[in-house]
Amino acid sequence: MNESDSIILIPTYNEKENIEKIIRAVFGLEKCFHVLVIDDGSPDGTAQIVRRLMETEFADRLFIIERSGKLGLGTAYITGFKWALDHGYAYIFEMDADFSHDPNDLPRLYAACHDEGNDVSIGSRYVSGVNVVNWPIGRVLMSYFASKYVRLVTGFKVHDTTAGFVCYRRRVLETIPLDEVRFKGYGFQIEMKFTAYKIGFKIKEVPVIFVNRREGTSKMSGGIFGEAFFGVMRLRLDGWLRKYPLLPEE
Repeated sequence: MNESDSIILIPTYNEKENIEKIIRAVFGLEKCFHVLVIDDGSPDGTAQIVRRLMETEFADRLFIIERSGKLGLGTAYITGFKWALDHGYAYIFEMDADFSHDPNDLPRLYAACHDEGNDVSIGSRYVSGVNVVNWPIGRVLMSYFASKYVRLVTGFKVHDTTAGFVCYRRRVLETIPLDEVRFKGYGFQIEMKFTAYKIGFKIKEVPVIFVNRREGTSKMSGGIFGEAFFGVMRLRLDGWLRKYPLLPEE
């Protein structure tokens, strides 16, 4: 029995080229992690690959939630958060399927929370310069200055607010009202981190190198960036007007 206090949430849509490789890479680490795939009705057979691995090799550490269609990154993660909380995990991770996030960095994010006492650890592309490989320069600049924009508008001092490589302690996700999270794309990543910050949770950025996907197709769109751009103004207003939950005692 491969028991673990940690689970990696991997949302998928048409990731047949990557999903088995990323699962095996996570399970090849010295620390035991579990994996939950949240698949949004991939027509390419992504879910079938996961089910095969569950049935033949990883029944006690690989899980899947299959949804009916593309319902948004934010709703996929919230579905996964609730599942992970219901199943008792202490550390809950966000991670992409396409190897842009290196599985070898998972123990570093875990240590930042488990060993160092932080509530949120972020795999940060920008805390020590710009650590992005094989992205078009326009996309690098858009992502980098999006995070700068968030810092300017909100006063939130995290360098990589749009990062999707994150570890949350369970008490963070138990405290944030998940059903009140509004945004679905990049804005979701910003909103989760900003809300954790406003409640008073300890956040640490762990420097990582982000590598653009080698296989499969990117799901990024201009609308995702637009949501983030205008959503930041809403978050700033929330920071002034909204009553956030109290920081829970340890």
